[in-house]
Amino acid sequence: MRPLWHDVQRLVLQNPQQLDCLFELLLTEDERQAIAGRLKVFQLLLAGTMSQRQIAAEYGVSIATITRCSNYLKNMPEDLRQQIRQLIL
Repeated sequence: MRPLWHDVQRLVLQNPQQLDCLFELLLTEDERQAIAGRLKVFQLLLAGTMSQRQIAAEYGVSIATITRCSNYLKNMPEDLRQQIRQLIL
């Protein structure tokens, strides 16, 4: 069986202008906010302009989420980290 996530990727790539509608259908408001918060954490960690505590205070993201994001970045290969940096910064 083909992974179901590929179906989601295909929908997103075929209809990028419809992302809001798709995300409204698939995600609750809390889930959309969690994704947005996690993206902001990754951006700030990659930029290196704020400490983890500053990020938590400024954006209301838990220290646990920030730590998970930080550990994920630390453990990924450098070439992937560079790709992510180019994508989201």
